[in-house]
Amino acid sequence: MLSSCRKALYTLAKHSARSFQSSAMALSRFEYVKQFEQEEKLLPNCWVVVRIDGKGFHRFCNVHTFTKPNDLDALQLMNLAGMTVMQEFNEIAIGYGQSDEYSFVFRREASVYQRRRDKLVSYVASLFTSAYMFHWKRIFDARSVTMRYPPSFDARAVLYPTDENLRDYLSWRQADVHVNNLYNTTFWNLVASGLSNSDAEKRLQGTLASDKNEILFSQFGINYNNEPLIYRKGTILLPKSVCIAEKKQKLIVPIFDDLIGDAFWVKHPEILDKKAKSDDAFELGEDLSQPVVRYQLEVHTLRKAGMKKLETSMSTLQTDAS
Repeated sequence: MLSSCRKALYTLAKHSARSFQSSAMALSRFEYVKQFEQEEKLLPNCWVVVRIDGKGFHRFCNVHTFTKPNDLDALQLMNLAGMTVMQEFNEIAIGYGQSDEYSFVFRREASVYQRRRDKLVSYVASLFTSAYMFHWKRIFDARSVTMRYPPSFDARAVLYPTDENLRDYLSWRQADVHVNNLYNTTFWNLVASGLSNSDAEKRLQGTLASDKNEILFSQFGINYNNEPLIYRKGTILLPKSVCIAEKKQKLIVPIFDDLIGDAFWVKHPEILDKKAKSDDAFELGEDLSQPVVRYQLEVHTLRKAGMKKLETSMSTLQTDAS
């Protein structure tokens, strides 16, 4: 008994000595440099939007032979990176992606990193970039496209004080998708028909949306309204409860819908009010085949198999012990 007490006292003394040594080192004469660090905290009770944007992506797309005007695989890769960010931060209410950008909306009451701007922006940007590289082979192996050099994304954090401001921000980004995609679809079809890039630009100079629609339909037989929604509307990512094999599980779900009108917000009230959650499981439908959903289900299956293997091992050990 005495020996055990002495051993405990020795361990405590040793730990205290290490703690004192660490404290002494922390209080060195060099510690004054910490005074130069400045922390900017994001205002409370505001929506926080962290927007990721690709840097130099025009060149990146050309080097990696992305299809124009839209490369579905490249968009799906962006969605996988966006999914990874949303899995990391449970205070994100909605994610929205298009082209080489992604917006992540943190709730008003979010307390992540005590709302330190630099910490939040740098982590979201680095996680998105690493996830983009991590999922590259999953998407592009089938096309034998090797990453030639690492991509880079910048990020910024913007505050929106009201729900209306937030909706207008997301509407702005989705309207941007429509404008850019209609132009690019028309431009690259003109180029494919034999025009040079400069001639295609001149052809579209001063044209309205109706003019571009007419060019697509009359010259190429393309009804722009029939183009895939992921090109025309971008991708909305939402955390949803879904039913898989009669069991509910939480997934980050891709949705391709119009979010400018009221119907979307009525259908998904939990975005603006997290208390407005519904017990009804979200119907995946065709989204079940989306890479974002398939990846999450694969991970879930592997984890489940790992747990079963662990349970079997534990059961064997218990049988051997008895």
